[in-house]
Amino acid sequence: MSDADLAAIGSAVGIAAVKYADLGSDVTRDYVFDLDRMVSFEGDTGPYLQYAHARMASILGKALDAAAHAPPRPAISVAEPAERQLALTLLRYPHVVREVAQHLDPSRLCAYLHGLATSYNGFYQQCPVLKCEDPALRASRLRLCAISKHVMKDGLGLLGITAPERM
Repeated sequence: MSDADLAAIGSAVGIAAVKYADLGSDVTRDYVFDLDRMVSFEGDTGPYLQYAHARMASILGKALDAAAHAPPRPAISVAEPAERQLALTLLRYPHVVREVAQHLDPSRLCAYLHGLATSYNGFYQQCPVLKCEDPALRASRLRLCAISKHVMKDGLGLLGITAPERM
C-alpha cells in the first residue's frame, strides 16, 4: 500500500473508532471514553466492523475470476448452521433500520452490525468459500459474502463510517 492509502485508512479507522463508540452507547448508560478499547480490532468497535468489511471485500476480490463463470444470481443454500445463522441475520437488516429510525437510536444499528460481523466470521470459519469444491455451493457462499458486504457497507454508511475495501 502507498503511504497515501495507509494514511487514508488510518484516518478512516480513527474516525470510525470514535463515531462508533459514541453511536454505539445506549443513551441510558454513562459514557466512558476509553481510547484503547475504541481503536481495538477486536470486540464491539468500529475498526472491528471495518476489518470485517475489508475481509468480505478480500474474499470477493479473490473470487472475482471464478465468479465471472458463475450464474449472476445463484440460489442461496443454507444447509450448514453457520449459513443459516448468517442468512437470518441478513434478513433482519430492514427491520433494524426501521427500528433505528422510529426510536432514533443508532446503538441498535451498531449492535446489529456487530452481530452481523460475528455471524459472518462464524460462517467464514465453518463454511469454506474459496476452497469449496461444489461450484453451486461456492456460488451460494460467495453470494452470502456479497450480500453481507453490501449490508455492512450500507449500515456503516448510515452511521457515517467509511467501509474500506482494504486494511
